[in-house]
Amino acid sequence: MTPFLPALETAPALLAAIGVIAYLLGSVPFGVVITRALGLGDLRQIGSGNIGATNVLRTGNKGAALATLLLDAGKGAIAVLIARALAGEDAAQLAGFAAFLGHLYPVWLGFKGGKGVATFLGTLIALAWPVGLMACGAWLLMVLATRISSASALASAAATPLILWVYGPHSLIALSLALAALVWIRHSANIRRLLAGTEPRIGA
Repeated sequence: MTPFLPALETAPALLAAIGVIAYLLGSVPFGVVITRALGLGDLRQIGSGNIGATNVLRTGNKGAALATLLLDAGKGAIAVLIARALAGEDAAQLAGFAAFLGHLYPVWLGFKGGKGVATFLGTLIALAWPVGLMACGAWLLMVLATRISSASALASAAATPLILWVYGPHSLIALSLALAALVWIRHSANIRRLLAGTEPRIGA
């Protein structure tokens, strides 16, 4: 077994069940649910059309944005913690990845979901909280420097495998690379705007 992956200890059938349940949990579009419940409209028709907290903030309701942020992060963290309690670290990593995929490609919204930043950070905090907090710190530093949400997300995702390489645990490196790659893929339009200098800043 490579040191960059967890040891496979959980029965395949249990892993499969955990993966499906975690995906369904990750698929819950809290941003859409909250904005509809508060009468703020269909989030997919507002701003960028994204279902995450940054776009919820464009409704002008900071409380709704904060709730979306916490719930999107929480669904990744809860999936990890439940899987760890039921099985082990291999199941915890699978659950985190499945919940993340659920947020990006939710079955309830025709597989058109968010960009995964909050779920990415929540998953990391549950898997290895010091690494998760350092990833949050990288995001915050970039926000303070640029006030551009997408640049902060990209920097945090890119920094995480490096943080794990230096501080460990190395068994999370493969997962972190996969999650970071997906964050960058989902931000492809943002990257084009960043290169063109047209990416909006937070509060604009």
